Parts: sequence; C-alpha cells; structure tokens
Amino acid sequence: MISTQGMSMGGGKQEGGAGKVEEKKEKTSFDVKLEKFDTAAKIKVIKEVRAFTSLGLKEAKELVEKVPVVIKQGLTKEEANGIIEKIKAVGGVAVME
Repeated sequence: MISTQGMSMGGGKQEGGAGKVEEKKEKTSFDVKLEKFDTAAKIKVIKEVRAFTSLGLKEAKELVEKVPVVIKQGLTKEEANGIIEKIKAVGGVAVME
C-alpha cells in the first residue's frame, strides 16, 4: 500500500513540472525596426535596406522615409543583430522587437 501512494504522488509532481516548462517559452522570431537615421546618411541607409529586403530603390526610399517603421520581420536573433549592426554602421538607429 505504501508504494502505491508514493507512485501517485510522483505522477502529480511530473504534471506540475510540465506546466512550468510551457510557460518559459522564449521568443524565437524578431522584427527589426528602423527608428531614425542621420539625414546626411539617408542614401546609405536606403542602400542597406535594399540589401536585406527585396525592394527596389523607390520602395526602399519610401520605406525609410516612413520612420519609425518595421523593415524586416520574422528573423532569428542573430540575423536581427546583424542587420542592426549594419544600420548603425551607416548612420541609422534600429531596434529589435
């Protein structure tokens, strides 16, 4: 009888542990948002936006002029950090959401 009670208690603990794991899911998809840029570096920022989006010159220019705007969605953290560094290098300010 004692071993039966111990088994039922152990099963309850396992169920509680599974619920905690589900709550701790990490965000795996990130968006890169262009917040602002130096007006002198506008052309460089447009070229960088064109480099990692498949937009034409006119579309990229319109997108950059709508600051603040999300320029790329559904990226991994590493990809987003790479894009943010490239934007910073040409005079823009981008953040990960």
